[in-house]
Amino acid sequence: MKFRTNLFLGAAALFSMGTAQAGVVDELRLGVTQHNICVIDCKNADKEDGPNISAEAVFDTPDFLSWAFDPRPYLNASINTAGNTSFYGGGLQWSFGLGDNFAIEPGLGYFLHDGETSNPFANGTPESAAFAEENVLLGSEDLFRTSLALSWYISDAWGAQIMYEHYSHGQILGNGRNQGMDNLGVRLVWVLND
Repeated sequence: MKFRTNLFLGAAALFSMGTAQAGVVDELRLGVTQHNICVIDCKNADKEDGPNISAEAVFDTPDFLSWAFDPRPYLNASINTAGNTSFYGGGLQWSFGLGDNFAIEPGLGYFLHDGETSNPFANGTPESAAFAEENVLLGSEDLFRTSLALSWYISDAWGAQIMYEHYSHGQILGNGRNQGMDNLGVRLVWVLND
């Protein structure tokens, strides 16, 4: 875990250097997501309760990333209100306008979590079955986060979003167990720099 934490801190430092070059926080976002929803594989969707409260800072595109269709770096924390899996990390988001007030925003990030990676009990025991029924087994302490948001900018200073996010190690950051997790939520957007 120490190596992965240091890797995350190093990535955060790189984002900070890039955003220092840009000089500003572009948007602040606060929202609530329904934790572990059913999207495709629903057998794990009934595990873990409570919504997540998320806070996110989105930065201007640093000059060194302008070649990649102007992605904006972001840092995010998502805390589960029932004491289940919480996430924190950062990545890049792109924003593509849809008319005057709407935008679609895909994103890719690297996140750490405090949830379960594997079952600590011997396979086939009653304890193992009970543990597996209550916990999503994410298979790795660090995960990729893919996201997609639809933004509606109500004014120059305020907006709202519907946002979907998927967490998974993708058999790249880990191997074996990879139940993944899907969340769906809404966020309030405060535009600081347009």
